[in-house]
Amino acid sequence: MDQAITPRNSDVYQRVTAEIIKAIESDIDGEYMMPWHRGTTLGLPRNVISRRSYHGLNTLALWTTAGARHYRSPFWGTFLQWKKLGAHVRKGERGTLILFFKKEEGERNADQECDTEKRRVLVCSSAVFNAAQIDGWQDEATVLEDRTVRLEAVERFINGIGAKVEYGGDRAFYQPSADRIRMPERSAFIGTKTSSATESFYAVLLHEHVHWSGHPSRLNRDLTGRFGTDAYAMEELVAELGAAFLCAGLGVSNEPRKDHALYVKSWLPVLREKKLALASTATAATSACRYLADLSTPVEQAA
Repeated sequence: MDQAITPRNSDVYQRVTAEIIKAIESDIDGEYMMPWHRGTTLGLPRNVISRRSYHGLNTLALWTTAGARHYRSPFWGTFLQWKKLGAHVRKGERGTLILFFKKEEGERNADQECDTEKRRVLVCSSAVFNAAQIDGWQDEATVLEDRTVRLEAVERFINGIGAKVEYGGDRAFYQPSADRIRMPERSAFIGTKTSSATESFYAVLLHEHVHWSGHPSRLNRDLTGRFGTDAYAMEELVAELGAAFLCAGLGVSNEPRKDHALYVKSWLPVLREKKLALASTATAATSACRYLADLSTPVEQAA
């Protein structure tokens, strides 16, 4: 393989790490921005079939869930409603309970002299799922033009790894329990002030592949940390440094972008020993990149 797109090259790792450290020490301005279109939660939550908005307590419940889980779509539906649209709820997703009232005819009251029909109101509940929890459906109003350019060398590298990647929703993450990567659609990536949509798409996809490499059956890194813990921050640093290494090695970007430094910087305050943390994560990121490179292109083929 050409050296410019060989992610095994140690010089690439050293150069990228040095550039990121330099950017962090120079106190770069700004905050990390998710490089894909997150949609909007403006307006009321709506049922995906009737397109009517929910009311009262249901509105508060759905707004609360959407905020906590970072959902951006206003559309919700029951399991059967999504199925009716030819879509399905992803395995493991949890629904949000809503309440609705149902009138039911009551039995004739024998104590009354005249025949009267009483109707009682039943309070029922149902679980609904947000569009972000669904596969196989996209609102026509949110279909976006794909701004990314397909880079064949990077596509071959990623396809050679063989990780399970699923597209849809508005979140990017690796799920260890299912051993799968979730990504927003390519068309959802809009880039940032310092990167194109193409650079952003591949940077995020490679970031999640570095997480994938840490599975117990592979490099066995600690993937059990919860948000806000040192273990979680450490793994995020490994993934983002690894993404920066791979982007540079594969020719996605000519030099480490501010995006990578901003992301790494955002996690540093969580860690106690910053310099030691960055050094150890750089080592782990290097190992992850080499592992992925060996999977994608065995050494005997790359020689």
